[in-house]
Amino acid sequence: MINKIVTSVAAAVADVRNGSTVMIGGFGTAGMPSELIDALIEHGARDLTVVNNNAGNGDTGLAALLKAKRVRKIICSFPRQTDSWVFDSLYRAGEVELELVPQGNLAERIRAAGAGIGAFFTPTGFGTLLAEGKEIREIEGRNYVLEHPIHADFTLIKADRGDRWGNLVYRMTARNFGPVMAMAARCTVATVHEVVELGALDPEAVVTPGLFVHRVVPIERRATRGAGFSGAPGITQGATP
Repeated sequence: MINKIVTSVAAAVADVRNGSTVMIGGFGTAGMPSELIDALIEHGARDLTVVNNNAGNGDTGLAALLKAKRVRKIICSFPRQTDSWVFDSLYRAGEVELELVPQGNLAERIRAAGAGIGAFFTPTGFGTLLAEGKEIREIEGRNYVLEHPIHADFTLIKADRGDRWGNLVYRMTARNFGPVMAMAARCTVATVHEVVELGALDPEAVVTPGLFVHRVVPIERRATRGAGFSGAPGITQGATP
């Protein structure tokens, strides 16, 4: 019988090794798997390469992982904002490496890893520092930059509901990078607020099939104040879905 339910977040991340590449879902704090990040901090793995949309908010979640100095390198598209003081301090001190990737390229590089695409050409980044050292090709009169997939050892994501086979549905903006990240790692761990019986999820609503999920961890639902997402410039901060 297939049963991917894991009873604790600690058990779910117990085999993360020093030097692992870990994808962490979330756009700001929306969809960020805070419980799994806290468990990873307690676990103690070091020298991690973290792939995320941004570089942490305030002092919790991803920022706490950075503050604990467990991250050697971060690959992201939005490293600086008003509450990214942890990353700012570490980067200025030379204690964390940054690979800056335009957001569309980041999503596509992750998707390419899951889809088995060896590399792809994109016009994004051409003529900037981000294209230095990369192959440039002219296609139909336009210049393109060669980008490679981003693979991970582990992906940590947050969903709303799931079943014991690992089929997942998300809540609103909490979906963000979760589906593509789930496809790009050797081991995908997802927290869910509710575990349902097989067949209870509408197949048309399942965004991430269980094929891409290896561990499902039930967590309690936190009280929220709304359905918005926080951490993006120019957007009123709301609750975390």
